[in-house]
Amino acid sequence: MFWKRNSKEDAPKTGLILSGGGARAAYQVGVLKGIAELVPKDAPNPFPIICGTSAGAINAAALAIYSPQFRAAVWRMVHVWGNFHVAQVFKSDFTGLSCSALRWGYSLLRGGGNKNTPISLLDREPLTHLLDHYLPFNSIQKSIDDGYLHSLCITASNFVNGHSVAFYQGIESIEPWIRANRIGVPAQIGIDHLMASSAIPFVFAPQKINGDYYGDGTMRQNAPTSPALHLGADKLFVIGVKHENSEDSKKRKMTSYPSLGQIAGHVLDSIFLDNVSIDLERLERINKTFSQIPDRHIPDDSATIRKVDILSVSPSKDLYTVAEKHYHYMPSSVRLFMRGLGTSNQNGSNLVSYLLFEKAYCRELIALGFSDTLERREEIIPFLNIEESNKK
Repeated sequence: MFWKRNSKEDAPKTGLILSGGGARAAYQVGVLKGIAELVPKDAPNPFPIICGTSAGAINAAALAIYSPQFRAAVWRMVHVWGNFHVAQVFKSDFTGLSCSALRWGYSLLRGGGNKNTPISLLDREPLTHLLDHYLPFNSIQKSIDDGYLHSLCITASNFVNGHSVAFYQGIESIEPWIRANRIGVPAQIGIDHLMASSAIPFVFAPQKINGDYYGDGTMRQNAPTSPALHLGADKLFVIGVKHENSEDSKKRKMTSYPSLGQIAGHVLDSIFLDNVSIDLERLERINKTFSQIPDRHIPDDSATIRKVDILSVSPSKDLYTVAEKHYHYMPSSVRLFMRGLGTSNQNGSNLVSYLLFEKAYCRELIALGFSDTLERREEIIPFLNIEESNKK
């Protein structure tokens, strides 16, 4: 049923792609919860190759660490995301926000401030403590050694050279790769890689790794599916956080000049939501072209020309509208801060949808992901080669 090294070495390897999106990544947890409902109770992780970016990197690491027990891993994630509070991700008290705002303003006045002081709108020190508590990173290698995991990949953007860097930890035979503006680098995945991959530009401070500073992995990640393919994935299961056919967004009208919050939300949309859709369209075109080439014209030793099966799950509902409904759960200090950016529950809700780390919002996204997944169980079961067993 599932890939496991040393038992079925030639079995197809499914790569899981978890994109970025801040608090929207709660939707990914809902999808994984749905898959956990479909697999047998004690089944291991069905995704031997796991690739995560930004907030998706945190979910990817959690899955990799607890690979031997897929359901247990997912339920840990559901527990954390389903009980989130903003204060667990960034300092949300009035003093913490004021200090961040003052540092930001002081930096602007000085033309950059102290080069040794990380400047950002929000301080993520609480998230560091949360990850350190819940994620024993040494278990990643154990999952690999025990044959439950082929590789884990966390992507971050290098501020020094502009490269999209895919840090990977996996079996010894994996070779690093170099492509235009993107490289694959072996690493022992830890907190620094997750903090780097999820460092939303301007909002969160860059993270230093091996002497260079890194930011959110979605920046300059023009081919989000590429790392999984380099790592040997034969097919891809992609969990997006964008509602692809939103009638609500078409009805939205802007009656005044956009606020700073609205502009920031639009920038985040372009960073987080567009690359995955574009990359999947490109892969579909390649698959279509490949299917029209007679087998006799495909070299026997070709490793780069191959058809890759893809299944993508994305929200059936516009997440902006969900964020609007739960905006009031934001701490009053954060709402005041957001108001200063021109953002309210109906104005700039796209920005809110990325930062609303509150349990009511996250639980609704989890429920939506769970429902969307079960709606497509007839596609997912054969794609993941799940045995017809739902024994609890």
